[in-house]
Amino acid sequence: MTLGSFLKKQFIDVIDWTEPEDGILAYRYPMQDREIQNGGKLTVRDSQMALFVNEGKIADQFGPGLYTLNTNTLPILTYLKNWDKAFQSPFKSDVYYFSTRQQVNQHWGTPNPITVRDKDFGMIRMRGFGIYSYHISNPKDFYEKISGTREQYTAAELEGQLRNTIIGLLTDTFANSQVPFLDLAANQTMLAQKITEKVNPTFTGYGLTLDSFVVENVSLPDELQKVLDQRIEMNMVGNMQQYTQFNAAQSIPIAAANEGGGAGIGAGLGAGIAMGQAIAGAVQGGLQGGQQPPTPTGGTPGAGGGGGAAVAGGTKFCMSCGKPIPRAAGFCPECGQKQG
Repeated sequence: MTLGSFLKKQFIDVIDWTEPEDGILAYRYPMQDREIQNGGKLTVRDSQMALFVNEGKIADQFGPGLYTLNTNTLPILTYLKNWDKAFQSPFKSDVYYFSTRQQVNQHWGTPNPITVRDKDFGMIRMRGFGIYSYHISNPKDFYEKISGTREQYTAAELEGQLRNTIIGLLTDTFANSQVPFLDLAANQTMLAQKITEKVNPTFTGYGLTLDSFVVENVSLPDELQKVLDQRIEMNMVGNMQQYTQFNAAQSIPIAAANEGGGAGIGAGLGAGIAMGQAIAGAVQGGLQGGQQPPTPTGGTPGAGGGGGAAVAGGTKFCMSCGKPIPRAAGFCPECGQKQG
């Protein structure tokens, strides 16, 4: 080593790391052209862990605390470097910090509906979404399988892998839950527990611990939700005959308010008669014990002549436009149509 290169080297007395922002899972301490002094200090704060890596081989691991770096605190590194006694010179090693804080409010959701077999509806397609949280519990596994020698690794980079892992296990969990879709809302906690049991081994393999898993909502796609809503409405209606009678009764004042009365809603006398028959049929279905519908005042239906519906006041309805006209009129004064 030349004098210039020796002077260029920097010797590290204190190694520490303060997280500059949320979401950083792993950070490599900058070591280029730098060596660690014998007796240097290593600071590992709460919610952190540190890992020494020598020439690609994982050496010593440190939890929160303040450490003096020597052969006593670096037993594995001492072995890897073949130090047979207390070393006196600076040494080279990679140091990685890992954040062990909980990564909260991580979202999962099904981008496409999951097809499952349901007890009530047969084959259905379901959606689900929720949140979960996790933290790094084994830096060695996380370093080997996830972060590697990257200068920095973030939760955002890991999110897609974890989310797809969760969704991949949802179908099997939904299918084997044996809980009908209509009962899932009351069993979301149980469903979350089952999903957690299936997801846990994958998280553990990555060096992570799954702290919480929440199923916020399970739903159907929009088109199937409309069908379910219709079924719910039918169950709420109960007696369909009574529901029809109610709707018929509600339509009578609306029809009467239209120009030309109940028989002239826009399609002439023929359409009015058809509507009247439909209303009469609905009302008749609700009459019990020989009860008869009330007879309208002002004359008997069909008493008029000329094919028109007779009403009080000597008038009839035009067979073409449905307007009321004098009973003796041969032509409609409104549309000019000849009367029979």
